[in-house]
Amino acid sequence: MKKHCVDLKKTGQFSTFFLDYLEGKESLRPFYSHLPNLESFGEAIKAKQFSAAKRQTLVEVLESQYVGVPLSPAAAHQLAALREEKTFTVTTGHQLNLFTGPLYFIYKLISLINLAKRLQERYPDYRFVPMYWMATEDHDAAEINYFKLDGVTYRWKTSQRGAVGDFELDTTFQNFLEDLGFAPPVFRDAYSQSTTLAEAVRKYVNELFGAQGLVVLDANDGRLKREFVEVMAADLFTQQPFAAAQASTQALEKLGYSSQIYPRPINLFYLDKGLRERIERDGEEFVVLNTELRFSNEALKTLLQEHPERFSPNVVLRPVYQECILPNLAYVGGPAEVVYWLQLKGVFDAFSIPLPVLLPRNFAVLIPAGIQKKIAQLGWNSEQLFQQFEDWKKGYVQSSSTFDFSLAVPQAQVSQIFKDLANRSNELDVGLPKAFAAGEVRSLKILEQMGVKLRKAEERRLEVDLLRARSVFEFLSPEGSPQERGVNFMQFYLEQSTLLEELIEVFDPFDFRMQLLHIE
Repeated sequence: MKKHCVDLKKTGQFSTFFLDYLEGKESLRPFYSHLPNLESFGEAIKAKQFSAAKRQTLVEVLESQYVGVPLSPAAAHQLAALREEKTFTVTTGHQLNLFTGPLYFIYKLISLINLAKRLQERYPDYRFVPMYWMATEDHDAAEINYFKLDGVTYRWKTSQRGAVGDFELDTTFQNFLEDLGFAPPVFRDAYSQSTTLAEAVRKYVNELFGAQGLVVLDANDGRLKREFVEVMAADLFTQQPFAAAQASTQALEKLGYSSQIYPRPINLFYLDKGLRERIERDGEEFVVLNTELRFSNEALKTLLQEHPERFSPNVVLRPVYQECILPNLAYVGGPAEVVYWLQLKGVFDAFSIPLPVLLPRNFAVLIPAGIQKKIAQLGWNSEQLFQQFEDWKKGYVQSSSTFDFSLAVPQAQVSQIFKDLANRSNELDVGLPKAFAAGEVRSLKILEQMGVKLRKAEERRLEVDLLRARSVFEFLSPEGSPQERGVNFMQFYLEQSTLLEELIEVFDPFDFRMQLLHIE
């Protein structure tokens, strides 16, 4: 697999906010603790304090979740290492998309795995465990119940509600699975041998990446949430996280940056089987939206102490929860994720929790041989692959033609003729200049229409190149969206079973450029 790299700015796919962070813009320094580089991890190690009791709880939870999951020697060694005080995690989180969802999920995990390897080389006195945080508590089924392959959307239609990790792989799912005859065994086995979506995702991620030492965590566990009670209580009863997040958000907005997330006075959901709904204060009571559940102040305090598993953090508190229960040093995420963490620095400071190093995942476009050939025939360089098709077509057709399709010169000549005639005719009849002005408008409209006809004729002459270019753009940006955000990795994995190993080989977790990967 060969690669070429393009500066992220030249792709037009990333926000100024994100790019300014990567460049270490001085005005953003109050919103993060560490620069996104290898040297920052020495500082992060010194800042992170994590008790032996928390380690014990974490390992117990992980061991219970891995019951029945065949562990590779590498993953088993990582679990054991987490008991040691010199072991740290680096983490990424993601939704439970069916069959891994878009390619960038795979890129996130590989970026994470390679980060742990680089850290091990740079800081050999410590151990680093790559950890995938499953977003099992997410309740937006419409975001995860499908995947796209070769231009076709495959969707599981289910009426289940609540946390998606608890979704049962019932008859509707098994029928859905049977229709996917092309799915490789790693997925068929995981989905057919599991009872819930969370269980299946843990199994196939372990099968794909367990040998690389990746550990999978489902943080929807009462034992872990008990360690987060103090923060949840502050959110419910004093709205401390809201105030801190609002202050950071407003400060960023004053600098001209748009918010990625919107803090609420209460940033917790009520969680139960088939239910995940927001908690809001209503006068002297608390209510769970879209239900009849109501709690007094004291009743909610009691519930929080006795059943912390009934509370689920939203996007504002999830990162804080992560850093409370993990000996974590870094979060690896997409552009929007990295940016929204910057809004939360104040929340971390409010609870004296160190903010981890924030690193973007790797960015890539996979280009098979057939597409490479078309790109060569078009004579494009790497940066031209990130144009919009219509923009490219307009310029290409114009540059390939002897005509100026705007017919600017003829239009100017015609316009001048009508103006001259209008001026001369005024001596004969004061009404004639208006007639000539109307004639000018009609004539210019005719010339404009003829320019369109000339362009279409030129496009017909260049049809082969235009079709070739369209096929390239549609492959690299299906439906106008970057390949990595829409295409499922099976589109390449089914043809090239060594894909994951090759990506691990070429990805550099500290190379913040778009990688064009030529599949041989």
